[in-house]
Amino acid sequence: MHNYITLREKIGYGFGDMASSMFWKLFGMYLLFFYTDVMGITAAAAGTMLLVTRIWDTFFDPVVGTMADRTQSRWGKFRPYILYMAAPFGIIGVLTFTTPGYGTSGKLIYAYITYSAMMMVYSLINVPYASLLGVMSANAKERNTLASFRMSFAFGGSLLAVTLIEPLVSAFSGGSLQPANLQRGWQMGVAVIALICVLLFLLCFVGVKERVQPIQQQSTSLKDDLKDLWGNRPWWILLGAGVAALLFNSIRDGATLYYFKYYIQQDTAFLLAGTKVSYSMLYLLVGQSANMLGVMLASPVGNRIGKKSTYLYAMVLASLFSMLFYWLDKEQLVLIYLFQFIISICAGIIFPLLWSMYADIADYSEWKNNRRATGLIFSSSSMAQKFGWTIGGALTGWLLACFGFQANSIQEHSTRQGIVLMLSFLPAAGSLLSILFIALYPLSENRIAAITLELAARKKQIN
Repeated sequence: MHNYITLREKIGYGFGDMASSMFWKLFGMYLLFFYTDVMGITAAAAGTMLLVTRIWDTFFDPVVGTMADRTQSRWGKFRPYILYMAAPFGIIGVLTFTTPGYGTSGKLIYAYITYSAMMMVYSLINVPYASLLGVMSANAKERNTLASFRMSFAFGGSLLAVTLIEPLVSAFSGGSLQPANLQRGWQMGVAVIALICVLLFLLCFVGVKERVQPIQQQSTSLKDDLKDLWGNRPWWILLGAGVAALLFNSIRDGATLYYFKYYIQQDTAFLLAGTKVSYSMLYLLVGQSANMLGVMLASPVGNRIGKKSTYLYAMVLASLFSMLFYWLDKEQLVLIYLFQFIISICAGIIFPLLWSMYADIADYSEWKNNRRATGLIFSSSSMAQKFGWTIGGALTGWLLACFGFQANSIQEHSTRQGIVLMLSFLPAAGSLLSILFIALYPLSENRIAAITLELAARKKQIN
């Protein structure tokens, strides 16, 4: 029996990723820049820190997924984590963007501790949240719609974060560029965003329901679940595609502020209601708006021509325009923004499709093994997300160091050209790799529909 999901519940579900994405955008766009140009950590040290902290935390995600699969409460398996982790998420987020009064080594140690804690809390709230998509509905097309709502709100949250953070930092720092004032500006600016995120998580908890139950009560071991996952070929393919796609996004995002500060070398684009709008902020706003447009296209296009075909076409275009971006001169601002718009539409299209395909893989796994491990399946999506950002974030720091980057200094020509590569050919390598993976993905819409019908029949037999 199909339970219709109301608009109110879809919005409630979207609030969860809106909260997550506000901080994820701060991490992807601003954290490396904050470490190098505000806190005073070198690019190479920051890149290594991002790798070390994320690598071990990446493998924490499946642990959270298996914990959630075995959780039993009056609120379900996954919703309790959203309730209890909301406040720690906000508090540790603020601490991550706080500059302690230590020397360089002390600051680096502080960054290791706070960022590690932030990624753990992010796993504890985001893996169960992602898993909700697999238990809110068993209908494949409705999952596409839920995934589109999720990603629309996610990119809306990213847009809100990008819109707010620079004006908030400027307001709390009094417009001063002095290090102490900037550090306080970042701490208080992020605190405002953290409060919004906590509220959004609580609204998500209240607004959603868990409906899909396993065929039977399960008492399988973690070993059994991992064995099922190991033999799940579509999962491996989607994992590779997701890692490569995030590699594409993270290098582009991480290099953006450096591109405008050290290559474009222009500051204020215009004033809006007395607030300075920088060229970099405008670029990010264009990107997030285009991401949202891409998300809105994902469901209708995916339902019409299939998820796999939609994904392939979008990533081919993203690869092409990313490579062409290399030849744009810094005076060609209109073309720079136009290319950002096109590339970001393509990036926005693929992510709802990835989440929806993970829900399909959870059904495939249950059909194949007679066991459902929704949390473990969806934890792999979070693992792919973190692993892609891990490699991309570390590479961004290392590449800056390799190209001879020195914070708050005039850069050499080779350094500036290296930064341009980080907006063009280097991320394109990630998108091309993602194309190769998704070309091998075997679960068509017809096959998933057949699997859904067979699972429903099995449940009727048992009941």
